[in-house]
Amino acid sequence: MKFLPSFLLFALIMAFSAVNASAQTTPTEVVAQDKTETITVKVKGVGCMGDLKDIATSVRKLDGVSSCEEGKMGATSTFIITYDPARVTKKEIHVAIEGTPGCSNPESRPYKVKV
Repeated sequence: MKFLPSFLLFALIMAFSAVNASAQTTPTEVVAQDKTETITVKVKGVGCMGDLKDIATSVRKLDGVSSCEEGKMGATSTFIITYDPARVTKKEIHVAIEGTPGCSNPESRPYKVKV
């Protein structure tokens, strides 16, 4: 019983210390979340491995595209693209693909995005 006043005083001091410490903390910094999206784009007209690399390079040059991985060449080739939709749109990605010059004829634009 003779420790009860000492214990209550100690508990009261600790409670005020905790309130005071939380009042003195600095505000936390808000960190922007990664808001990237990944899409798969199918492209017709790819005739060689050089075409795959040229298309991927054109897409990677876009501001907001973080990666563009080319798949296997075929009648329809696939590209897996990770991008920030706040900085680049799907339409801009499609335009970059279709605007890439052909490997065998740099004047042609043979690639078509399959929607």
